[in-house]
Amino acid sequence: MTAAHLIRSAQLVDGTRADIRVEGGRIRAVGSGLDTTGATVVDADGLLALPGLVDLHTHLREPGHEESETVLSGSRAAAAGGFTAVNAMANSSPVADTAGVVEQVQALGDAAGYVTVRPIGAVSQGLQGTHLSEIGAMATSRARVRVFSDDGSCVADPLLMRRALEYIKGFDGVLAQHAQDPRLTVDAQMNEGALSAELGLAGWPSVAEESIIARDVLLADHVGARLHVCHVSTAGSVEVIRWAKSRGIAVTAEVTPHHLLLTEDLIAGADGAAGYDARYKVNPPLRRREDVDALRAALADGTIDIVATDHAPHPAEAKCCEWPAAANGMVGLESALSVVHAAVVSTGQLDWTDVARVLSEAPARIGQVSGHGQGVVVGAPAEFTLYDPSAAREFAVTDLAGQSSNSPYLGMTLPGRVVATFHHGYPTVLDGTVRPTEEIAAAAAAAAAAAAAGTAGVAPAGAPA
Repeated sequence: MTAAHLIRSAQLVDGTRADIRVEGGRIRAVGSGLDTTGATVVDADGLLALPGLVDLHTHLREPGHEESETVLSGSRAAAAGGFTAVNAMANSSPVADTAGVVEQVQALGDAAGYVTVRPIGAVSQGLQGTHLSEIGAMATSRARVRVFSDDGSCVADPLLMRRALEYIKGFDGVLAQHAQDPRLTVDAQMNEGALSAELGLAGWPSVAEESIIARDVLLADHVGARLHVCHVSTAGSVEVIRWAKSRGIAVTAEVTPHHLLLTEDLIAGADGAAGYDARYKVNPPLRRREDVDALRAALADGTIDIVATDHAPHPAEAKCCEWPAAANGMVGLESALSVVHAAVVSTGQLDWTDVARVLSEAPARIGQVSGHGQGVVVGAPAEFTLYDPSAAREFAVTDLAGQSSNSPYLGMTLPGRVVATFHHGYPTVLDGTVRPTEEIAAAAAAAAAAAAAGTAGVAPAGAPA
């Protein structure tokens, strides 16, 4: 794979056109008519150059659930979606609650080479919510964990939550909370309301999310620590977060692509589609149209800081079953940029500069993912994606690069297409095709060796840029 690339005539997020020369893992020049000597030329006429996307909420499943996803397959899915960094949630088996497990996950990501993989450490041992995990050991490990979460489960005990916030404050970490009061959501199957009653499914009330967020922003304020709210899904949650930010409380929040686009009505079936399709079963559940509208507005006005996928792969047998028995979760890495395009760019609520902020710059900052989110500027690490905003496609299984196909968008027409993704200066995706595993592993090894020798200028994962 050639070390130098010349991206010709790309559109930058500010609307200008420019050539981009990439060499030695960094962007060496941005301008018109750049020299192509020694470089592989990539024609980007009509393509938008976005900073590499950063996902603060990905489930890679390995170790322990490799039938759903592996670090390698999830990394390929991320690259296909334009991502150059992902943060892997802790609900693996064994749980990522020790230094050994988080170091294993990061090593697997480094070896795969498609994206930077940053492990998220568990808040509690075994995600059980009773005793703190080895937070300090994970923070000082080679993985240098800075985000901690029991996602999939709520840290429901307020005393444990307070102690965790106090602990991570010491090294400027962030606690990412899955806000769900377990006592209010026993056997919950979908959003609580008229439709859940009509369908005969146990409801998941909005207050179960909103009450935990309200408690936690007060705890974060009391302690003076950083809180991040995962997958915000209700209009009421938006108001709580907006109030907390107005008070100067150190809270950030994310929304998923599916909560920006899909509603609970899909569960009943529409346009001839069958009801109770478990592709639409997710936690927190799909909500009302009013909630979707509030989430879009909150992302546009900055109350919600970022979009995060909550990519949650499952094998077919976990979804092709009766609704109550089906697993929660959707895959979302490959479709995220197109769904954001459809939900908030096509509506005029966000422009491409905003997209760069909510899908790259802000998640890299919140998660302290060095070397990412810096934009297409001279001297920055070469982490970017080329996107065709004029394209449209019927989203299909062939668009998925991971191991699982539990996407809610199959058969749906989505705008845009990722044409190329560059990570550490080498292309992980070209012409819309994910590059072969062996080729990327070799490029990753070469980039790591060059970085260790001090010639590539790319900081290793977790190190200051």
